[in-house]
Amino acid sequence: LPTFSHWLLSGIGVFAQALYVRQVPDGLYSGTKANCRPGEEYSRMASLGLLLFTAALIAGLCTAEPQPLKVTTIKQEPYTMTKGSELEGFCMDLLSTLASKLGFKYDVHLVKDGKYGVKDERGNWFGMIGEVVRGEADLALAPLTLTAVREAAVDMTKPFMQTGISFLMRKDIASDDSQYLSFLNLFSTEMWMGILVAYLLTSFCIYLVARISPSEWDQPQTEDNHFTLSHSFWYTIGAMTLQGAGPHPKALSGRVITAIWWMFSLVVLACYFANLSSWLHLDNKHLSIKSFEDLANQNIIQYGTLKVSSTLAYFKNSNNPTYRQIYENMERQQSYVQSMDEGIRRAQEENYAFIGESVSLDLAVARYCNLMRCPEVISMRGYSIAAPLGFPLVKNLSVAILQLSESGELDYLRSKWWASSCIAENAQASSLKASSLKGVFLLLALGLVLGVAMALMELASKSRSIANSQQKSCCSVLTTELSQRFGRSEEKMSAGTDEKCKA
Repeated sequence: LPTFSHWLLSGIGVFAQALYVRQVPDGLYSGTKANCRPGEEYSRMASLGLLLFTAALIAGLCTAEPQPLKVTTIKQEPYTMTKGSELEGFCMDLLSTLASKLGFKYDVHLVKDGKYGVKDERGNWFGMIGEVVRGEADLALAPLTLTAVREAAVDMTKPFMQTGISFLMRKDIASDDSQYLSFLNLFSTEMWMGILVAYLLTSFCIYLVARISPSEWDQPQTEDNHFTLSHSFWYTIGAMTLQGAGPHPKALSGRVITAIWWMFSLVVLACYFANLSSWLHLDNKHLSIKSFEDLANQNIIQYGTLKVSSTLAYFKNSNNPTYRQIYENMERQQSYVQSMDEGIRRAQEENYAFIGESVSLDLAVARYCNLMRCPEVISMRGYSIAAPLGFPLVKNLSVAILQLSESGELDYLRSKWWASSCIAENAQASSLKASSLKGVFLLLALGLVLGVAMALMELASKSRSIANSQQKSCCSVLTTELSQRFGRSEEKMSAGTDEKCKA
């Protein structure tokens, strides 16, 4: 294919020839083959030269290498970090993905003044927004909050990450309110249900054994059984609370069930009191701060945010009385910080609550296990890419960001750079689950089965002895014994009813 220089030289040559033809006298062209006049020859050559020149310009534009985009960013973990002489992080991965998707090249540099984007009283912009406005950068890619003031000065894409405003502090100076039934939270719901089922089954098994075992109840016709169903429940709950409730079982089978239940109760109570002690110890050291209102209504913990940031602007311009109170207190104490790192350091070392973007605070919590973020998040907003007004690539960038969000690529990048590698230490005792004591529950179940089986063996042994002495069938004697032991109460009730009717 003809090159750009070939088309350009051809066009210049035709233009030169056309100018020469215009200056030659008409008589020199009287003997030409077509008898063309010089004016016509000049017009035709000029048109051809203009065509060649236009083709040269188009070829030059098509074959010329596009200029790389100038991208400004700010150093902040994990968005942009230095690794040797290169930059890495969430924003760098996102920029690389967008560049490969849209087919552009880029050069990245850190913002000179280290600021995100703020406008002074004279209307001059600083930070990354200022570089975009002045034409020093084509794009600004960073945790740059999308605000109305910035949108008026530059074009901003669709948000690539959603965030809000929250605060973080040390775990040992903040916790949730203690509730009236918070002592029940020491065991999980499954644990409480397991204890309840174990209590019911044990009580019922003691009742069965006390009626089946001949050692416990030898003469059902003449003796009363002390282990009624209600007394069995009372005896079991008394043993669990270490109070005791007599009389105690006399049969070996009943004593086996009782001993296993005592062991089960000791283990459960030991675990409960251990969790209770840890919970009370931690709860005494805590303040109840779980919202911005709680933060504003106390004077023990100092709080602040970045000196120049959209977070500060939000509190400054808010009409909410609580947020205005927070801003006025920060102004009065001048409790601002100059960087995220300084705010996180103060939150770790001092009685200080750092207010900032929830996404950035989540990263700090993932890195430092002694910190916790407030569950309340206000002023939901997004991080966007900034570009000069009328920049033609903004629409394509927004579409590409939406496609990355729908495909899950943004979630993958978030999980990659926000992964938590800390191991919590000295954390508050969590609810004990039934799976933690599954061995004790299994031991209790085996004890119940063993006790009932021993009681049945005792009754079977007695029935065999009676059958041998009376020359009867062992099964018939066993059936008679069971009917006497479990049907006697009903017979007594019916007899008592008949006596009342006769009276």
